[in-house]
Amino acid sequence: MRRAPEEKQRDPERTKARILQAAVTEFAAKGFAGARVSEIADRAGVNKQLISYYFGGKEGLYRALTSQWQSEESVFADRSTSLGKLAAGYVRASSAYRDFGKLMLWEGLSEAEPDPRFTQEMRRNVEELRKRQEAGEFPADLDPAALLVVLFAAAAAGIAFPQLVRAVFDQDPASPEFAERFATQIERLVDHLRG
Repeated sequence: MRRAPEEKQRDPERTKARILQAAVTEFAAKGFAGARVSEIADRAGVNKQLISYYFGGKEGLYRALTSQWQSEESVFADRSTSLGKLAAGYVRASSAYRDFGKLMLWEGLSEAEPDPRFTQEMRRNVEELRKRQEAGEFPADLDPAALLVVLFAAAAAGIAFPQLVRAVFDQDPASPEFAERFATQIERLVDHLRG
């Protein structure tokens, strides 16, 4: 039985999606340096040459994951909302997309120089926080750069400190219940900065 032309066209997209899912799992478990293209291919059930064909190799695959995260981020990161709601959204997203959060932690552990695009994006975020500060969302004596680092750390707390979460919340750090409880508290905490 022959497949319809539109079915054949969807196969590459399904294959790419399987590779990306396998890659995020592998990179989350082992970091960029420890992940192996052959293991990603095995996990995806594809020939490893397809990773080079579709993504140009390991680095291209990693960049594709970064783009995928940015697409996801655009869904939950409504920058027109309050800073508290925005921070809570990142906490919930870190819980829902734990493997992407682990990628960020691995990058931090590598202590490599950050990608210039990442640096530019973070500096834009600091400037956005500075505008929020001028609008009265948080006190003038707080450094927007320090606040950004604190918010990143808070969003990643369930991934970075699972043992702490279990000890003090008595909840699974990967559970939706913890994510919601912690997100609500982070939102309140940040909203209290308004005074």
